[in-house]
Amino acid sequence: MEHRAGRSRFGSLVWALLLTFLIACAHSAWADSSGGTAPGTPSAPPAKAAEAASSPAAPVAAATPVPPLTTPAMTGPLQMASPNEINIPKYVPFLSSLPAPIAGLFDFDVNGIVSGIGIFQNHAVVGDFYNRLDVSNAEAFIQKADGVIQYYLQVGGYSIPALGTPYVNLSKAVNQLYGPLPVGYLKIAPTDSFSIEAGNLPTLIGAEYTFTFENMNIERGLLWNQENAINRGVQLNYTRGPLAAAGFAKSSNFATPLLNNNGQIYNAIYTFNAAPFVITPYFQETNIPFNPEIGVLKSTQTIGGAILASYAVTDMISVAGRAEYIGTTGNENSPKGSAANLLYGVGSDAWSLTLTPTFQWKQFFFRGEVSYVQANSYAPGAVFGKEGINNSQVRGLIETGVIF
Repeated sequence: MEHRAGRSRFGSLVWALLLTFLIACAHSAWADSSGGTAPGTPSAPPAKAAEAASSPAAPVAAATPVPPLTTPAMTGPLQMASPNEINIPKYVPFLSSLPAPIAGLFDFDVNGIVSGIGIFQNHAVVGDFYNRLDVSNAEAFIQKADGVIQYYLQVGGYSIPALGTPYVNLSKAVNQLYGPLPVGYLKIAPTDSFSIEAGNLPTLIGAEYTFTFENMNIERGLLWNQENAINRGVQLNYTRGPLAAAGFAKSSNFATPLLNNNGQIYNAIYTFNAAPFVITPYFQETNIPFNPEIGVLKSTQTIGGAILASYAVTDMISVAGRAEYIGTTGNENSPKGSAANLLYGVGSDAWSLTLTPTFQWKQFFFRGEVSYVQANSYAPGAVFGKEGINNSQVRGLIETGVIF
């Protein structure tokens, strides 16, 4: 019965995404066809019409594209499409008579992405596959990004490919991780510099985001595996000139492992952006304090660093790379008991290299990726392969789709 209900919910989700896509396409088609003479406009006198017919037509200037919205956040090289405006009060006049903040809620923007992924790897762990195809994204982004009352809804399905861990397919990610509404929040912005957000919020931690299309690389990195991804709570934002600050009060973290959900994390991140280069080095430290109730008999830390970089070869082609290292503290023979296992065994460490060329032409994109992970000081049975004894893993990936 639960399985049948899950299929029903997923089917409803697919229909909702299809409807959103059709609305966006219909709106774009209407906008493209609305440049002609409006009905009821008087025609030109015959003499002027003949004169106009004998004169060469003046070239029509192309419309300036509307810039993409700032959400969902994207580090590039993929670029979100211009927003598709859905103005319901225009077609349902009585909504315009509602108070301005309420009526404005029905004038919103829609974007979306549909993409597929192929993964090829050696030393697959138990429960994972050597080769697979899947849907990496089938999501719609519905948002009101101006006014005092704003909102953001990210609806759909997604998968989670991350280095050094089993691939989480779309069905499992939706049903066991963040649900069909992974990000959704209400935002109150009384001024341009101050706002309050409440709901399912993207994390403020780390240099990589949760979903494939948001990042330079298809897979998330080793450092990302230590971070939370989506939090439920309230966030306060304040900006003044070049300075920005945010404070977060959580009620829960979605799908964050127990140990990581009971510790602290610190980041130092810097981004250098000067075309054609984008370079982001960052440092990360986590600490899981002594906590016998969750099995941590000795305080354990991870310390890691990464460099993420991309180079735009042309307007349509770019190459991104990532290099990272992460180490953990602890010793199985500690007299105070074993420290926590935060990687591939107590006291283990690992490094990785990733290369991702990307091609994007208008709404269509295609990118490939090759990655390598090397684990050291690992515990037998805790690394790669069906028996967990291979200390390295190589993956090749392709991802292609449409951003609308």
